[in-house]
Amino acid sequence: MPPSIMQARNAKQIGYKTSRGDAMKALVWEAARTMTLRDEPEPTAAADEIVVRVGHAGICGSELSGYLGHNALRVPPLIMGHEFAGEIVDLGPLVPELRPDLALGALVTLNPLWYCGDCQPCAAGLNQLCGTRRLIGAHRPGAFAEYLSAPAKLALRLPEGMNTRTGALTEPVGCAVRIAELAGAVSDADCLIIGAGPIGLLSLQMLRYQGAARVFIAEIDEARLAMADVLGGIAIQPSEVDTVEAVLEATDGAGVAVSIDAVGTALTREQCVAATKASGRLILSGLHEESSAMPVAAMIRGEITAVGSFAYTPANFARALELLGAGAIRLDPWIHEAPLGEGGHWFERLIEAPGDVSKVLLVP
Repeated sequence: MPPSIMQARNAKQIGYKTSRGDAMKALVWEAARTMTLRDEPEPTAAADEIVVRVGHAGICGSELSGYLGHNALRVPPLIMGHEFAGEIVDLGPLVPELRPDLALGALVTLNPLWYCGDCQPCAAGLNQLCGTRRLIGAHRPGAFAEYLSAPAKLALRLPEGMNTRTGALTEPVGCAVRIAELAGAVSDADCLIIGAGPIGLLSLQMLRYQGAARVFIAEIDEARLAMADVLGGIAIQPSEVDTVEAVLEATDGAGVAVSIDAVGTALTREQCVAATKASGRLILSGLHEESSAMPVAAMIRGEITAVGSFAYTPANFARALELLGAGAIRLDPWIHEAPLGEGGHWFERLIEAPGDVSKVLLVP
């Protein structure tokens, strides 16, 4: 699609002026497994928006499926990127009144889910379930670019001394905060996580932070399993032992109080049910398969509660930033920074063999 058509599409999508006349570099997803670094017009701020110079932007697992063309939420051509932090470089005319805490030069991260604020879920604080929610990096251009614009109401200032490398982790940490919240009281309880990707590793830390006795974590990738071990998880290698049998043996046949499926296949969902004790709780977070069979009879007989975890509330997002500021949760030393132009390479690497990389942060 020619640049002029893409510019018109994006301008219509977000409702701001197309350009100040300046160009910026942006990583554009153009088709399945096709990413191109291109010149795109710099955004300008609508009345209630800010423009952010992106410092760091993380690659999310959901974007990997989009990159492969398996995600209907994302339609090319598109500038992805919803895990990010950066510096405010422009304020819309209403922002000083709406958000007096924001100023030029301030370092911020943004909750990428914007919402109506008036519906029943929003009134209940569950803004991530708003029926008209939209996602930065899907419904409007995202952070795989030098600049982006977004509603000022979504911005949180980074704590004093925090850099954008750390601030860009707020979004995935927010997902883990929500998972731990849904898990409920886990103090002195045994838990299981299947999948040691970023969400699995962050959820491991959140469960331990909340006092879980033991957190078993199953992962085929040896490098990621080693990360989980360093972070305090009890590693299970599914290629060597049966995950369910290993958990049941370690818990004297009882199973775990909470299981988290951070992969999302029929097998991992079934394993979580089988490893969860009667009256336990299963958190479904992974989205690898859109649908699959579930052992419902076993769930009924064991009165196992299953709940989905989609994203995070605004309160979860703010809590994530607090935890990062306190040094309570991390993905270092396995974070890899890469120039924006290498984004396509890193998408391929994360799909094929992520290895000892917990998170890739692109730097415009």
